[in-house]
Amino acid sequence: MSDQPRAELVTLFQAQQAAFARDRLPSLAVRLDRLDRLQRLLTQNEERIATAISTDFGNRSRHETAIAEVFIVLGGIAHTRKHLKRWMATRRVATSFHSLPGSSWITPQPLGVVGIVSPWNYPLQLALAPAVEALAAGNRVLIKPSELTPHFSELLAQLIQQHFAADECAVVTGDADLAREFVRLPFDHLFFTGSTAVGRQVGMAAAANLTPVTLELGGKSPVIIDPDCDLEDAARKIAAGKLLNAGQTCIAPDYALVPADRLDAFAQALVRAARRLYPTLADNKDYTSIINPRHQARLQGLVDDAQARGARILPTHETEEGQASTRKMTPVLLLDVNDEMSVMQEEIFGPVLPLRPYLNLEEAIGYVNAHPRPLALYWFGRNTAHRDQVLRETISGGVTLNDTLYHVAQENLPFGGVGPSGSGAYHGETGFHLFSKNRPVFAQSRFSGARLLQPPYGKLADRMIRLLRKLV
Repeated sequence: MSDQPRAELVTLFQAQQAAFARDRLPSLAVRLDRLDRLQRLLTQNEERIATAISTDFGNRSRHETAIAEVFIVLGGIAHTRKHLKRWMATRRVATSFHSLPGSSWITPQPLGVVGIVSPWNYPLQLALAPAVEALAAGNRVLIKPSELTPHFSELLAQLIQQHFAADECAVVTGDADLAREFVRLPFDHLFFTGSTAVGRQVGMAAAANLTPVTLELGGKSPVIIDPDCDLEDAARKIAAGKLLNAGQTCIAPDYALVPADRLDAFAQALVRAARRLYPTLADNKDYTSIINPRHQARLQGLVDDAQARGARILPTHETEEGQASTRKMTPVLLLDVNDEMSVMQEEIFGPVLPLRPYLNLEEAIGYVNAHPRPLALYWFGRNTAHRDQVLRETISGGVTLNDTLYHVAQENLPFGGVGPSGSGAYHGETGFHLFSKNRPVFAQSRFSGARLLQPPYGKLADRMIRLLRKLV
């Protein structure tokens, strides 16, 4: 990496630090104005945004961009605007009996400069959704989008520059070398969305500055099909969640655990559902392309490895002319899978879904628990006792019951991973507090008896200690 981009990055970061030092506690009006500008940026440029993202992918459904990106961010802005005054307010809290008549309260304060590293798969949502909450909390924001979506990244940089001063919110574009320099900066909070492997590197870089870091990662999110499940309904919802963005979604169903005696019926239901959603592939504007040839080759390699190790391959569609040139990968179901296959070890991130049979619910739960904790878990069925057992005996970042993906769209639910699938959570009030220091304050009363517990110690201190122990 040349010295010029590095110097420009440092200069921009320092400008944001200086701007924050001049206004450490922005007013409600200032924060709402920043959210308003972000809202105008989106509503006035939605078509340009969709075009840029589609260009980067080769084809990206405009409806998917509208639903899964623009709508999510606009919904976050609306929710934040509605509740921001309450979130910012100082909260009185109870004071411990032994410290009465003192008083205690908590005041949310901005942290300073927040860095956001966003990925390519949902380049708008995963850059701006955390920015909404960081700005609402009163911070300055610096965003590094993915180099794999260059058209969108350049457009985002231009639009942010048009709507914000550089020391308020800015975007820096560049390759992986710039990203490495970015995460080495002493941010007051660093927010990263991406793979678990890169997340480890980001965490180590941030540790050098003791920078708090939120890692939104991924993993293999399971679906558990209960024996009493309506297979047609479940197949439709799972196919829709899996094939959104051609499976290039961190919370997409990664594999399905299915009662052994219903496995083939479920596979056929999935094929029917996929064909209803996408009657054709190559010329279908609703079906998104794989982001680039390298990722397409990786996905095909997972399928080939599984087949070589004994998996049955069940494509949902016949191969169509023109698919290869458009990177419209045929959705594939994999049966007879085992853990020796790469597809059962790596996050898939594409339109490939392994189906694994189980004999009883304990076996399915045991399989989930024998693997790294996933970012999402999905359960389909009617048996509430089975549902509650799955919720009680598994751990995951989030859960949607009888559907997929929808927990991510709930502003009142925190979104985040656990263990290898991530650390920290955001969305709504959770995100506001993530990017705030909830500063505790205790105000001592002039009538305090604290002096009774100060040296020189004697019998009075002994009596006070005994009394306090009885009162706690």
